Amino acid sequence: MRRLLEVMASLVGLMLLSPLLLLVAVAIKLDSVGPVFYRGERVGRGGRPFYIYKFRSMVHLEEAEAGRRGPGITTAADERITRLGRLLRRTKVDELPQLINVLLGDMSLVGPRPEDPRYVALYTREQRRVLAVRPGITSPASVRYRHEEESLGAQRAAGGPDWEQVYIKEVMPHKLQIELAYMEQRTLWTDLRVLLDTLSAMLR
Repeated sequence: MRRLLEVMASLVGLMLLSPLLLLVAVAIKLDSVGPVFYRGERVGRGGRPFYIYKFRSMVHLEEAEAGRRGPGITTAADERITRLGRLLRRTKVDELPQLINVLLGDMSLVGPRPEDPRYVALYTREQRRVLAVRPGITSPASVRYRHEEESLGAQRAAGGPDWEQVYIKEVMPHKLQIELAYMEQRTLWTDLRVLLDTLSAMLR
């Protein structure tokens, strides 16, 4: 039932949002050189790797992904982000193409956010329990940490401790703790609540 509802919702969402998606695609091509979409490797259910789709918000994507211009964690002040990309990331519009991942069966609408393989490799045995379900476009931890890029960016600008290590040792474990707690009491109704909370957070 959950899978059927997600397929229907993602199809309807893509159709209703198609004018916006087309407008964003054109704007990206006009704003900077490179593809419209970003395809990044993530770890899905059962530890299976897949490619997540987002609107490209960074310059020289291949170079950036190879780590030559920064780590896997992106902050709001990251020099790799394009002018348009800052708006897309702030409004979360860059995440909309993940509806394609939902259609393909790689992701759910609600579920633990998919992580980069380099960080999944650091998970404890307990934390790896999040890989028992499909990752989601949004989750309780995503709503809680919706300003994560801004806070890490401010810390980086202030010359604070290594912000990537802060993510690995503090932010990531807390997010996984939230995700695991949610998995214990997850229902279709709680998923709907998370979706509503996400929409509310995007409009604030």
